[in-house]
Amino acid sequence: MSLDFDMQEIVDIFVEESLDGLETMEADLMKLTPGAVDDETMNSIFRAAHSIKGGAATVGFTEISEFAHIAETLMDEMRQGDRDVTEEAVDLLLKSGDCLRDMINGVQEGNLDVTRAKELTAELEAMLGSDTGVVKAAGDPSEDSAGPAGPSVWSIEFKPHPTIFKSCNDPQRMFRELEEMGELTATPIGVDELNFETLEPSSCMLHWHLELKSETADANQIEEVFAWVSDECELKISEAGAAPAVASAPIEEAVADTAADEAASAAKSESKAEQPASPAAPPAKAPQKAAPAKESGSIRVNIDKVDNLINLVGELVITQSMLSRFQGEFDFTMIEQLREGLTQLSRNSRELQESVMAIRMLPISFAFSRFPRLVRDTGNALGKKVELRLTGESTELDKTVLEKIGDPLVHLVRNSLDHGLESPEERVKAGKPETGLLELKAYHEGGNIVIEVIDDGAGINKDKVLKKARERGLVGEDEQLSDDKINNLIFMAGFSTVDKVSDLSGRGVGMDVVKRNIADLGGYVSVKSETGKGSKFVIHLPLTLAILDGQLVRVGSESYIISLVSIVETIRVKNSEINKVVGKAEMFKLRDEYLPVLRLHQLFNTECDSAEIEDGLLVVAEASGQRVGIFVDDLLDQQQVVIKSLEANYRSMQGISGATILGDGHVALIIDVPGLIQLFYDRNSEGAAA
Repeated sequence: MSLDFDMQEIVDIFVEESLDGLETMEADLMKLTPGAVDDETMNSIFRAAHSIKGGAATVGFTEISEFAHIAETLMDEMRQGDRDVTEEAVDLLLKSGDCLRDMINGVQEGNLDVTRAKELTAELEAMLGSDTGVVKAAGDPSEDSAGPAGPSVWSIEFKPHPTIFKSCNDPQRMFRELEEMGELTATPIGVDELNFETLEPSSCMLHWHLELKSETADANQIEEVFAWVSDECELKISEAGAAPAVASAPIEEAVADTAADEAASAAKSESKAEQPASPAAPPAKAPQKAAPAKESGSIRVNIDKVDNLINLVGELVITQSMLSRFQGEFDFTMIEQLREGLTQLSRNSRELQESVMAIRMLPISFAFSRFPRLVRDTGNALGKKVELRLTGESTELDKTVLEKIGDPLVHLVRNSLDHGLESPEERVKAGKPETGLLELKAYHEGGNIVIEVIDDGAGINKDKVLKKARERGLVGEDEQLSDDKINNLIFMAGFSTVDKVSDLSGRGVGMDVVKRNIADLGGYVSVKSETGKGSKFVIHLPLTLAILDGQLVRVGSESYIISLVSIVETIRVKNSEINKVVGKAEMFKLRDEYLPVLRLHQLFNTECDSAEIEDGLLVVAEASGQRVGIFVDDLLDQQQVVIKSLEANYRSMQGISGATILGDGHVALIIDVPGLIQLFYDRNSEGAAA
């Protein structure tokens, strides 16, 4: 299907808003308790489904609209109390939400598949046709007060604003929904006088008097039909012979009676330029985007952040005007004014940078929101009872980091569910509650964000891990390892202690993927575990991938940046403290640990001031739980640097994560500490083999 630019923009907004609605719907479905109906939660679920149905119909995706309508019918029965909330109904609605998500993603990719929708439609219709399970007692007052039998006649005055078509709303769609409730008569009413010189061809110049004869409809259901256009019309609903049940605004005025109405409608239309799709109900506070399958091209920003950004731009304009005076005339008496102007420019630039970065910061609840459903489904599949606890959901981090951390977290959560937490029977035997606890925790620590995945399961079987590592030759038969080093063996490529491969794990790729993906984000993961009490995986990540707090170091005439997050300390070492092993590899002892020495001038084939260790410095850096000493000639400044992609501007280099431009115009390479360590071991392996 080929779409013009304007229509494609509308479809993109429909996709984004619908995916947000599905996240809200799923989060609220997870809150439902079988046998009970929470009105607020059910209304939120119904509104989300109704918004998706209406939006799909507006942009012409009838397959999505029709499927959403069937799911919405089941939700409405539960909302009205005509059907009990059951595990089966919730499961079916969750599957329907997954199907809608696949269909909407298919719209974006140009491949709308309705196969799964047809299968679920049959299941939904079967459930709708089954006994509801709701039994009313004899003489139920609700039955007695239902009123006389027979259809009711509803009178509806519908006066849309002239600009209703500009937001892609069509009155006929609403009329078709009303026809599903009963017998509808629609009488159009035109404007008495038209001014053809000022007439806009795209304006709506009609309003309607509608009569609906229905045995089932009530005022609230009728009002729901017009929920899409509640702020773009004047509406009055009344039952024939009764006082008005719902009235949103008087309807006596003609559509084009006043220019003020036109101006207000036009302004409203312009304010919706960024949201031309159908106006859905305000989104709930549930997380909106939880680790999407692909990176999102847009971001929602609090208006206060935008206002602050505009104010800072205004300050920059004032500072620029102040400094522009020095272009035409300048003498030494103006030096102090120039310094003040440059100081103000520096301050404004820093505040602008912080403000722009704040726009990219999103709460980690966007990533956490997928896990209630994941834990529920996985726990049921494994026959385990699990309580999920989320802490620090408001902790913010960069949008890019947020979108890429989702998959590693899924691996860790599934690992805890499959390997960590025991079955209810095993937990009871071990003196534990039969329901296991899984906690996701996020918080800021220095310039990093720390995410913890904690379970109270069986912990890591260290004897089994060590035995497996020795069988594979990863650890020597007589080599003694600390508990922490044994635990971290699970991150080695292809390592697994599982005897039976399952759909969830056991193929020896998950934990290696976790470690690599987190390292790609400039972070590292570690694990602590106690047998019989549980495990804790700790992820350290930078807040953003765009700005780096770094230490500038010099090797010969070249400058490099090492992230301050990776640096543990800087020390001087004497030549006598260096030991050579395996040919050329150098080691030094720092307290109780032997660390390898990485000489940057050798790894990058550059010149240095002196090859003697005691003439330079060793920067002790840590990555992926391993420490090394990086030999440099000198330490320079600490500064924030803007990261530029080396691959996009030159080519990828092992041990280098990017580049930046220093204040003097020179380019400094940014050290990728995990990549540098790997480069060091690769070089030494080649040397040993030779």
